[in-house]
Amino acid sequence: MKIDLTETNSSKINAALVKARRDIGTPAIGMVLTLVIVTDEENAYDALKSANDASHEHPSRIVVVIKRVSRSPRSRQGARLDAEIRVGADSGTGETVVLRLHGELVDHAQSVVLPLLLPDAPVVVWWPDGAPADLAGDPLGALGQRRITDTYSCEDPIGALGARAAAYSPGDTDLSWTRVTPWRSMLAAALDQQVLSVASATVEGESDNPSCELLAMWLADRLQVPVRRMPSGGPGLTAVRLETKDGAIVLDRADGALATLCMPGQPDRSVALKRRDTAELLAEELRRLDPDNTYEASLKFGVAKLDSSAPPAEAPAAEAEAPAKPEAPAKAEPKRTAKPTKKAAAK
Repeated sequence: MKIDLTETNSSKINAALVKARRDIGTPAIGMVLTLVIVTDEENAYDALKSANDASHEHPSRIVVVIKRVSRSPRSRQGARLDAEIRVGADSGTGETVVLRLHGELVDHAQSVVLPLLLPDAPVVVWWPDGAPADLAGDPLGALGQRRITDTYSCEDPIGALGARAAAYSPGDTDLSWTRVTPWRSMLAAALDQQVLSVASATVEGESDNPSCELLAMWLADRLQVPVRRMPSGGPGLTAVRLETKDGAIVLDRADGALATLCMPGQPDRSVALKRRDTAELLAEELRRLDPDNTYEASLKFGVAKLDSSAPPAEAPAAEAEAPAKPEAPAKAEPKRTAKPTKKAAAK
């Protein structure tokens, strides 16, 4: 069922939701959270489709906020709210409210969304694209216990990681981090099988893919070893190599679907490591509403590296090589010191 409301308000929207549930015979609310999607017309369809697919695992009220910025100064002075309500088969397993804000109402979206939140239920805010620099400081972001963004959609994905780290607040997360969950699980399981000391690591992937940088930062933070970042043709992450004294542990995924795990003293094995769509990533993030401390540590580990001249993941390797560079000049200096000048002075 779909209901269109023009020039409406939050009170009328709530009344229409109750009436729509009664009309389809489901007056009870069985939803576990409110998912607020802040997007534009261009990305609204894809974002809503992913949210509806994720609602099969997490029944929720989905509130889509679309800000329609007026072009003329006279139109900006007015304020209008249009809404589209979807319940039943048109809204996954929950219910959907699509809000289109016009005029001055664009700057006060939180006042429209607040009355539509489910009572006594967690709130998650998701920016599929165009996320603010400070997620928790944003008026809509302040409504949520969990704030989801995707640095992969940014114009400068690698630079956006530094901005996310600088303005990080507990509850922030990134779908670029969610994409590396299977990689982190596979690598951790490989190291649990054999007690090996990792000396260095290499991460291969697309040069502008923030998931590659986050995985490299996680390895450098957890293993405290130099990590190199090697560009490849993709798709996405392609390989991780951990160097040990007994040989290399290699997780190689060249086709984006099936990976090969190579470990010292063991036969190579094939593991499923397919690239997941947005609905699967979103469903994973909605499973946990507490702060992700591992993401925080990995993200903040890369702040200094992102601000330096060296690449984020190569900074640990540069630090490890730094002591070796002065050794050659230090040994060569005695041969060129003041001894020849002393002999010359004696003559």
